Amino acid sequence: MSDHHHKETFITKYVFNTDHKMISKQYLITGIFMGIIGVFMSMLFRLQIAWPDHSFGIIEAFLGKHQDGGVMTPDFYLALVTIHGTIMVFFVLTAGLSGTFSNLLIPLQIGARDMASGFLNMVSYWLFFLSSVIMVCSLFIEAGPASAGWTIYPPLSALPQAIPGSGLGMTLWLISMAIFIASSLLGALNYIVTVLNLRTVGMKMVRLPLTIWAFFVTAIIGVVSFPVLLSAALLLIFDRSFGTSFYLSDIFIQGEVLHYQGGSPVLFEHLFWFLGHPEVYIVILPAMGIVSEIIACNSRKPIFGYRAMIGSIIAIAFLSTIVWGHHMFVSGMNPFLGSVFTFTTLLIAIPSAVKSFNWITTLWKGNLQMNPAMLFSIGFVSTFITGGLTGIVLGDSALDINVHDTYFVVAHFHLVMGVSAIYGMFAGVYHWFPKMYGRMMNKTLGYWHFWITAVAAYGVFFPMHFVGLAGLPRRYYSNTAFPLFDDLADINVVITLFAILGGLAQIIFLANFFISIYKGKKATQNPWKSNTLEWTTPVEHIHGNWPGELPVVHRWPYDYSKPGLPEDFVLQTTPLYEGEEES
Repeated sequence: MSDHHHKETFITKYVFNTDHKMISKQYLITGIFMGIIGVFMSMLFRLQIAWPDHSFGIIEAFLGKHQDGGVMTPDFYLALVTIHGTIMVFFVLTAGLSGTFSNLLIPLQIGARDMASGFLNMVSYWLFFLSSVIMVCSLFIEAGPASAGWTIYPPLSALPQAIPGSGLGMTLWLISMAIFIASSLLGALNYIVTVLNLRTVGMKMVRLPLTIWAFFVTAIIGVVSFPVLLSAALLLIFDRSFGTSFYLSDIFIQGEVLHYQGGSPVLFEHLFWFLGHPEVYIVILPAMGIVSEIIACNSRKPIFGYRAMIGSIIAIAFLSTIVWGHHMFVSGMNPFLGSVFTFTTLLIAIPSAVKSFNWITTLWKGNLQMNPAMLFSIGFVSTFITGGLTGIVLGDSALDINVHDTYFVVAHFHLVMGVSAIYGMFAGVYHWFPKMYGRMMNKTLGYWHFWITAVAAYGVFFPMHFVGLAGLPRRYYSNTAFPLFDDLADINVVITLFAILGGLAQIIFLANFFISIYKGKKATQNPWKSNTLEWTTPVEHIHGNWPGELPVVHRWPYDYSKPGLPEDFVLQTTPLYEGEEES
């Protein structure tokens, strides 16, 4: 493919563009916009839970009929929690990591002109955009958006008459998620085919950067598990609209006996969590790959245990599909089955520990370059370890029963999945921004962004463990009815203040990101002195990535500070020196 430029119009550049680099930017910008909505929601409901009876002008201004004199209604509190969770898990983390970085890096780092199918790639993004629009539109339904929690358990989600948020808002939620799943499947199939078929000459699987291994395995998990959520959603639509009883049986509403017989809401839990738990790793594995790349580059050292890192990615992917039952220990599960899920859940700590050990060992005695991307990568390792330790508690069926559905669970998954994945996303943006936009982000603003975010994140989620151990239940819009929890009110205020601080800190990132696109310092071709193939492409984007011939690969991607070589980094395209052995 030549690098010949056709004159682009707005439509061809931003709507019908099949270039993976443009599609990655579209995913990132959409994910950032959805992130602003999700974080704003969390601030609103944190205000409510910290000061439950206090009137707030901001709540009065934004919530309209869903508030009463500046105090949020209980129904809308649950709706906000539902849509916040949905947006952050699916529309921010999945888009910001897999959508953005798989699209940007897979062709560039394997030496391909583009994705296997540019058209399918374009369709995948626009389906994602459509699902985002439908999810946001559901916020403006008169009865309110879906409010059965982000897990949308029946019967709340299956009976349109159950609560206001079970009506049209719930239907839009299901339509949005069905379209999102179609988008994810198209994207994942594209990523898998591209990695398997379009690697350049010399790019063996054992020469792939860990980013590509992570994106590749993530795509495989998506293809295995997303169709199960689609089937769960379709059966839920049948129950809602066509009178079937897949999830419903012996239902009473206000004394009225409904006709549903023979279904089970536990069936939905199984189907949902068969996707829901792998989704944690669909989000975290790309972040792991990004962090591995950035830590090696900025430690100026080869990644420690490259093959062990690949093995742990594959082991995590496999184990993540056989642990879903640990979300259901309180559903009446047979204790023996509970012990099986406990065993498989605790097993997943082993490959996770391998990765953590290898990151720390890579950092050990390295020549550390403490730029914002490196700080967020180290922050990722920190939150992944601290959040993962509480996972050992929740993975044990006997211990989980005591803290299930408390703030302990909220603290655990926000640290290990939410904060860690967002740190990975920020690290990736700071590191590959020069490749995406040809400019550098402001380093000082990046430092401010990291330190305020890091302090705020632990300020929010560390105290949550303690209120959870004290028994404070999640998703309650007010705890004033329970004198038992009066002593925890001040802790909730502290958590909320840190949440507001963390939310405001993202304004620094937004300003830095959008201003740097136009005003940032012009980037050099390889600003981080990195080894991988994307830094051999011109700074100016061309369709096809490389002018002329595709690069030929001669070595693995982590030849940093190799003894006896003239520089502390060696591009993958550099032939082996005389007498040099391949790593």
